[in-house]
Amino acid sequence: MTKRKQTTVTAPGTAERDQRPPIEAIRAAAFAQFAERGYPVVTVRDIMKACGLTQGALYNHFKSKDELLHDIIASTQGELERLCLQAVAGAGDDPRAKLAAFVRVFVIRHCRLRIEALVANREIGWLDSERVADVRRSRRAIRDIVVSVLKEGVDRDLFDPPQVGGRRDLKAIAMALLDQWTHVSMWYGPGRGVSEEEMARLYAEMALRAVGARH
Repeated sequence: MTKRKQTTVTAPGTAERDQRPPIEAIRAAAFAQFAERGYPVVTVRDIMKACGLTQGALYNHFKSKDELLHDIIASTQGELERLCLQAVAGAGDDPRAKLAAFVRVFVIRHCRLRIEALVANREIGWLDSERVADVRRSRRAIRDIVVSVLKEGVDRDLFDPPQVGGRRDLKAIAMALLDQWTHVSMWYGPGRGVSEEEMARLYAEMALRAVGARH
């Protein structure tokens, strides 16, 4: 196993200080603990100590640490899927606007929720096959949103993406773009001199150029 990259995480406050409902305090503590130390070595006791609750409070909401990991990954993944669908639906009829709206939502979320993105992408391998399949279904749905926008743009002669072997592989292009947008969570942080909105605009412009958007 490769050496785990050190991640700087600001630990959440206790449930008493931030007044979050216990389940939200548990989720926040789990994200922070898993991001900083990795899922295998973090115990239920560690999570509950970090959020100022007893171990019994966890079992009121989750049967096990495995179920907790699935919950936090699936919940953040499901919210991302919802936001992406909402962005495209509200962008109007132009596929160029749809792609830009999708990128904006996706990139801003990955800039803002870096810890959640780190855990969702790094720790998913510890889930059992059924739970992994649940998360991957949502990821495929997000990919398919991008593919549908690209196809619409090509069909309307508004996109001219690169070809491979004489054909356009829109699924491969969508996956390549999603990898790029996801990776922003690995390096973006406050104080870089570029706001989340500016970063989203930059990535949207790069995406439009990558697919050969016509003005």
